Amino acid sequence: MIIEQERDRPFRLLVSGGLFAFLAAVVMSQSGLLEFMDGVMIQVVQKHQSGAKEAIMKGISFLGSPTFDIIWVLIIAFLLWGFKLRIPAIWALCTLFGGDVIATLVKHIVQRVRPMGHLASDNGFSFPSGHVFGMTLVIAILWIIVVPMIEKDWQVILVRTIMIIWLVLLALSRVYLGAHYPTDTVGAMLLAYAWLQVSEWLYRWLAPRLVKLNILSRSIY
Repeated sequence: MIIEQERDRPFRLLVSGGLFAFLAAVVMSQSGLLEFMDGVMIQVVQKHQSGAKEAIMKGISFLGSPTFDIIWVLIIAFLLWGFKLRIPAIWALCTLFGGDVIATLVKHIVQRVRPMGHLASDNGFSFPSGHVFGMTLVIAILWIIVVPMIEKDWQVILVRTIMIIWLVLLALSRVYLGAHYPTDTVGAMLLAYAWLQVSEWLYRWLAPRLVKLNILSRSIY
């Protein structure tokens, strides 16, 4: 099975979910200390602004938008289906779409207002960052299913390093553009990782049952 049984998955879920719940509670309490820390980090990220830097950040943010996350996962799922990885393809789609539902619900529960001066296109609530949340899941899907197909270790390390750097740049771009507080991006990563643990457990449970269906009987899982 592509997704292996891991005994520490419940522990990872407990830690990531617990940290996210704590951060969400602090955000909802409108902690002065948290606002101070966010303010300091925003000043650091937005230091030395320039037209070229803003254009780059807008480009990164555009490619990491929730709309593009859907496009990336649709492409990944299409290719996986073509290579007889039909159950992993379904899992990839369900992981992103299910996660988006959860993130949207959390946004409306926490109801954190975006920073002053954000772009008009960045509407809705701020916590957690939808861009970072979705991209974390896209990278996780590639990390778990696609990257292990690479044969050479140095290529695996290179690809995973690039993915991590991309996620960090996306998080920085959202703060730089004033769309999110830094803790919005941290919260997004924590929530995405916690949901991933649940999604992986569901895969382990459902995959042996789904493969019995005629349309999925030849799927590698």
